[in-house]
Amino acid sequence: MNFNILTIFPEIFDIFNVGLISKSMKKNLISINTYDIRDNAVNKHNHVDSKPYGGGEGMVMMAEPLVRTLSEIKKSKLGKVIYLSPQGKQLDQKKVISLASRKNITLICGRYEGIDHRVIEKYVDEEISIGDFVLSGGEYAAICLIDAISRHIPGVLGNKDSYLKDTFSNGLLKGNVFTKPEIFENMRVPKVLLSGNHKEIEKWRLENSLLQTFLKRPDLLANKKLSKKQKKLLEELASKAIL
Repeated sequence: MNFNILTIFPEIFDIFNVGLISKSMKKNLISINTYDIRDNAVNKHNHVDSKPYGGGEGMVMMAEPLVRTLSEIKKSKLGKVIYLSPQGKQLDQKKVISLASRKNITLICGRYEGIDHRVIEKYVDEEISIGDFVLSGGEYAAICLIDAISRHIPGVLGNKDSYLKDTFSNGLLKGNVFTKPEIFENMRVPKVLLSGNHKEIEKWRLENSLLQTFLKRPDLLANKKLSKKQKKLLEELASKAIL
């Protein structure tokens, strides 16, 4: 997977020099290329923004530096062009999995009050938001998106089950997890997890996943097609929770 990133702060992406993404880049599973929009500024002061037509607060990123920067990327490496924007469709696991099947993705990181709409109209394939809140720049949203996508690229995670059983991977929250010690501040690990009975452990994990989703994100259940077994379990768990 190849990521191209248009930004005025390429150094922010030094965060990928450590951790899982760094290891994946060394294995040539992922490549991340940053393009400094200021390198294509249209004046000697390296300005890439200007006041909005019609007046109003803040500044707007100009079209020409952005388009010049896009033109630096080979068409064969451009792929899907995404603008990180609070006005975009909200990111979810389904979209992440869909994007992970692509070979090239180009991310435009806006700043200030946004980018000239003509760039969006002509050059952007999709706008994506990571939530109903505003950040100081699209770089932070791009980092979240790259990390989420990378987990689904073959070879990035040592264990394929790690992302197949992630929260949201099956439309539910992941259940509670425990590790050593067995007893911590008088709180015990559930006995079933110590039993060695894999069938009962899987049953407990399904029940706990349903329960956590019911208690914390009931909205997810409205769009989830549950099996008869899951529905029965959920009804039982819901009645216990109410009691």
